[in-house]
Amino acid sequence: MRLKDWDTNLRIRLVAEASFNTMFWMFFPFLAIYFSEEFGKSKAGLLLVFSQVFSVAANLIGGYCADRFGRKKMMVLSAAGQGLAFLVFGLAQSPLLNSPMLGFICFAFAGVFGSLYWPASQAMVADLVPEKDRSEVFAVFYTSINISVVFGPILGSIFFVRYPFEVLLVSGFIGLLLSFILLKWIRETLPQKMVSANTGGNSWYSAIVNQFKDYRVIMADKIFLLFIIAGIVVSQTFMQLDLLFPVYMKEFVGTQTVFSFGEWSFKVNGEQAFGLILSENGLLVALFTVVVTRWMSKYKEQNVFIVSSILFGISIILFGKTVWIWGLIFAMAIFTLGELATAGVQQGFVSKLAPEHLRGQYFAAASLRYTIGRTIAPLSIPLTEWIGYDWTFITLCALSLLSAVLYWVTFKSYDKQKAATV
Repeated sequence: MRLKDWDTNLRIRLVAEASFNTMFWMFFPFLAIYFSEEFGKSKAGLLLVFSQVFSVAANLIGGYCADRFGRKKMMVLSAAGQGLAFLVFGLAQSPLLNSPMLGFICFAFAGVFGSLYWPASQAMVADLVPEKDRSEVFAVFYTSINISVVFGPILGSIFFVRYPFEVLLVSGFIGLLLSFILLKWIRETLPQKMVSANTGGNSWYSAIVNQFKDYRVIMADKIFLLFIIAGIVVSQTFMQLDLLFPVYMKEFVGTQTVFSFGEWSFKVNGEQAFGLILSENGLLVALFTVVVTRWMSKYKEQNVFIVSSILFGISIILFGKTVWIWGLIFAMAIFTLGELATAGVQQGFVSKLAPEHLRGQYFAAASLRYTIGRTIAPLSIPLTEWIGYDWTFITLCALSLLSAVLYWVTFKSYDKQKAATV
């Protein structure tokens, strides 16, 4: 599906969200280091876990609200909330306040609003794009995010380290601008029959009861539940990209030469090395997401998910066994291939399982792979103090291999269900 054939809603969002994501990635990758230095590794890890509990709840509420009140309304509200949270976060970094705890609270609120945004965002894509083209459209949005991951950390290593207040302030204003663009220039895509169904006079508490009934029905879908559990397990590996990796590399990766030409050489320290491999990840994803998605579409979904989990396991072991910059670059290439393998396939699989009237809630429930995963993932930071870095990396590898087994069970069950309905 060519970009010129996309709905106007999606083209506007692609550009507007790319600008906001670039600003976000200027500071987000460095927050694990910032909070670890301000609070200590153990306290920072537990605080990050605590903050994500609210994101899990917001994710579920976001899916319900996307189906109840509309995709556009939730996206406008969430973008405005993120913008305001970043503005206050910036003020917390100013000489006037200098309050790390207020900054952490704002970071937590921004995470909540982000969790409200994405179920509506993904449901809008499913509303507007035929099933056969969804994986490719999701892959393009994923590529856009990762173009931001290329430039954001590089710019952040230059500007955020020196001017955190200004960077966060600009990010906040761009978040508010995104909210205005969504309000002004996109239309609502909630299916009309769902609008009619939502015009009843149910009280607010009846709506909440019905919401949890809907989620109970979703969780009764055993195949979908297995898919979520497998995703939560494997997320413990790939979410270390902005949690464990920056802390590990700052502590152990010394200043070294990446390459040299004559008397000129390019050297990096631990933090700069992290920015380099993060940009490598974003660049590879930006260049190859659509290509790899088309390549993976030729294979059974089961095999794609299993191979992805195994690649994550291999990469995490390599990360834990080297501090050489080129070894880290190689490990990141394997890590990125594991990430790319399922980039477009996973949302397509969710859309196959989801009934139309619960589409937003299915996407929200599917996002539990990330929200619950991100809730648990920060434990890796204090875990390094409890059992050491070596055993932490081995544990993460074992979780990746466990997820491969869970995906195998998931797709075997799915195949049996399809065969039974034919």
